Amino acid sequence: MSAVESEGVVLGGLREAELPVAPARPPRALMRSAMHRVVGFVFAVVLLVFMIGPILWLGLRAFGGLWQYPQLLPKTWTLQGWHQVFHDPNLSHSMRLSFEFAPVVTVLSAAICLPAAYAFSRYSFPGRRVLLISLFATNAFPKIGLYISMAGVFYSLNLMGTFLGVVIVQLIGTIVFMTWIPAAAFSAIPRSLEEAARDVGAGPLRVFFRVTFPLAAPAILVAMILTFLASFDEAQGTFLVGIPNYITMPTEMYTLVLNYPEQIAAVFSILLAIPSVILMSLARKHVMGGKLAEGFQLR
Repeated sequence: MSAVESEGVVLGGLREAELPVAPARPPRALMRSAMHRVVGFVFAVVLLVFMIGPILWLGLRAFGGLWQYPQLLPKTWTLQGWHQVFHDPNLSHSMRLSFEFAPVVTVLSAAICLPAAYAFSRYSFPGRRVLLISLFATNAFPKIGLYISMAGVFYSLNLMGTFLGVVIVQLIGTIVFMTWIPAAAFSAIPRSLEEAARDVGAGPLRVFFRVTFPLAAPAILVAMILTFLASFDEAQGTFLVGIPNYITMPTEMYTLVLNYPEQIAAVFSILLAIPSVILMSLARKHVMGGKLAEGFQLR
């Protein structure tokens, strides 16, 4: 054996003898780790069932024909429910009304709330914090009580059963989104940028539309999408104020669940969810980027 080989053997023996051996994990720690994994797996499965299960059931119900317990899948498949929804004059009218109210409410909410959001972010005035917190009052309590109180006022103003009355009721649920989120976006813009624009001769309106608004646009987009969806999905106030002249898609769901076949209700539910899925997918980058959370960190 050469000197190099003998040295390697000695060093190898020293390594084996002197290197510390990792202590074995006690059985209790192993059991605890296994339990955590099992609980996490069960929680994920339950979450998937509750999230995907209703969507899967709606999809099967919307395209399924004869389906009786204990069958796992429908015996027949049909598009009759879709045909009936699009050719029923009442259901078609409710869909048209929903797509009329939501854009009008979104534009009016932006016109009313964006100046208020800018004022909240740029000016300090007495009662500012109280007004900011009071915006949550419309969403902090059950709205049906507020709607019943409003109905008494609407009766005296002849707003019951009118387009304007429904718009006002739907605006109530959009104020918090359209004020808090843009206000936080305006507050996050460094004032030095606006001052620099003024120093080179830009007027207040030009500074706002060339500097402030483009930087706040992503948050304003998120607020407008949430406002559109809040108006599109509003049911209680619309039902109380709009019946019988204005029946939107969420209001029509009450009738579908009680009086129509299950397939019609499933088809209508899918149609009601499509705008939410599309708009939230388009705004996913800004929502996941923290624009929504920033709005509720405003102080």
